[in-house]
Amino acid sequence: MSAPESRRSSGRDHPRTDLALTGVPVMVTGAAGFVGSAVAHALRRRGAALRVLARPTSPRTNLDGLDAQVVEGDVRDRAAVERALDGCRYFFHVAADYRLWARDPEEIVRNNIEGVTSAMAAALAAGVERVVHTSSVATLRLSPHGAPADESGPLTEGEAVGAYKRSKVAAERIVERLVAERGLPAVIVNPSTPIGPRDVRPTPTGRIIVEAARGRMPAFVDTGLNLAHVDDVANGHLLALEKGRIGERYILGGQDTSLQQMLAEIARLTGRRPPMMKLPLGPLWPLAEVAEMVGRITGQEPFVTKDALKMASHHMYFSSAKAERELGYSARPHGEALKDAVEWFRTAGYVQ
Repeated sequence: MSAPESRRSSGRDHPRTDLALTGVPVMVTGAAGFVGSAVAHALRRRGAALRVLARPTSPRTNLDGLDAQVVEGDVRDRAAVERALDGCRYFFHVAADYRLWARDPEEIVRNNIEGVTSAMAAALAAGVERVVHTSSVATLRLSPHGAPADESGPLTEGEAVGAYKRSKVAAERIVERLVAERGLPAVIVNPSTPIGPRDVRPTPTGRIIVEAARGRMPAFVDTGLNLAHVDDVANGHLLALEKGRIGERYILGGQDTSLQQMLAEIARLTGRRPPMMKLPLGPLWPLAEVAEMVGRITGQEPFVTKDALKMASHHMYFSSAKAERELGYSARPHGEALKDAVEWFRTAGYVQ
């Protein structure tokens, strides 16, 4: 994170939005998922009258115990989104097909483009006062030499690596166009790499944490991530609702850290030896080819993919300075986020 260590929150006293939400009807898509569930829980803590849209087939683990009205439907179905939005004042569109690999990569693109198109059309029809659209740092151009990137360098679809990144770029451009042409009252937030509790699927980064906690990550590659506690990212969504400027994007990140440092911290938390072997990316390409071929046969997502190796060739570091300055956003140290993630995976039975 760009802020000095002394300015970082412990996570217990991070800035709260002053926006009055008690009894205010708010709708969230993606609340059965990772980031969406964190946003939903943050809203309930503020007393919002919460409504969530969930597919009938979505796992309900993250909805259990959440005081919310569940409307069944698919975000790609505009009529379902309109039913869920009826009477709501604010709208958080968090749902996304967050896969870095699929048998048919274009399925990811279709799902995310159709989802945002449907959701934003429904928001305009419902006349909601404010929309917070969850994008991703995947839509932003990385800085050279590993320097933290900011919001000033949006990618084009042609520059994006892989179907997921292309889909998020396309979705962000749709939101921007609707803001400019139809007055959509939307603020865009770009989470970096959220980690923490309720990662039920788990996400690609969550899979790394689980495998490392199980002692199955004996080596590392020279790459880096910006790790943010998912609850800090959720708080950033609420700050964006209150203080964000319409049409602007805000990175919601945490701390930059190398994969080696991340794995060493997980090893410390689980009483294991940290990996010491650094692998070059070159020899991993044939492994990724084979893993993807097996995945196409079995339908199981490979642990290593060609797109993942392309991304790993860069240090994916980002600055949250704009969100800190304009929203009052802050994030706790990444070690606390990793600790919460490992503890949740252990309690949930992912790690023995």
